Amino acid sequence: MCKLTDVSRAGFYRHFMEKQPSEAEMLLRDAIQKAALAHRSYGYRRITALVQNEGLQVGVKLVRRIMKEDNLLAVAKRKFVVTTDSDHEFRVYHNVARNLELTDINQLWVADLTYIRLLKEFVFLAVVLDAHSRKAIGWALGRNLDSELAIRALDQAMAARHPQPGLVHHSDRGSQYASDAYVSKLENCGAVLSMSRPASPWENGKCESFIKTLKKEEIDAREYNTFEQLETNIEEFMDKIYNSVRLHSALGYRSPVAFEQARNPAVAWSPAALSFSRHQEIYPDVS
Repeated sequence: MCKLTDVSRAGFYRHFMEKQPSEAEMLLRDAIQKAALAHRSYGYRRITALVQNEGLQVGVKLVRRIMKEDNLLAVAKRKFVVTTDSDHEFRVYHNVARNLELTDINQLWVADLTYIRLLKEFVFLAVVLDAHSRKAIGWALGRNLDSELAIRALDQAMAARHPQPGLVHHSDRGSQYASDAYVSKLENCGAVLSMSRPASPWENGKCESFIKTLKKEEIDAREYNTFEQLETNIEEFMDKIYNSVRLHSALGYRSPVAFEQARNPAVAWSPAALSFSRHQEIYPDVS
């Protein structure tokens, strides 16, 4: 029979030993594939959260194995472009943000600038995030990398949040954030300024992470020809995807909007507390 059907005898017997996938396994693989194709930049941890939200009991190791077998693991590209001009005579401020213990929104805002390449020009984006919820609360797009661009993003954040005195605003030492016009707006609302040390982008890591996400999931995913087209798509990404839908591992795999909605409104707002490491002095010559 094997000779007539041109099948090897070993393959014929191996057929009886191979285990056919169960219906549950097929449903799981189908859910993983749909989630991975709908969110192409998600890694296996976020895909696991999406699948679990659909009621399927599965662990991250199994999801990672299935995604690897189906070639669905996201591949990230690392990019770093310096847009900070810290060679100025404005006053700079110490980094107080690194010692804050965040418990609520509007305790710490982080801000940064980046560039975006269009078909025939470069444009610049300024963003302001709430560090506790990772929500993008202010942004502005422009053709010039100046303090006016950063101020427009700050004005949008202030109009949306109405911060109270005690807010800490953290940025790099760029001239845009150290300018008198920008600093005056923060001082007028009682904010405390904080800045990263030179050549230390990790000290503004939450904003750097947001920019990486924006470029990987939106900017690099399509081609932009005009300034107006980019502006429209960024607004849609900020409001309808990043703030409202995208899952954040640091927020318990919730979106910034869902994370903020889970706050207890009865708890009165207060500035963030400072948290420092503690040590015990040891005197070996004292018994």
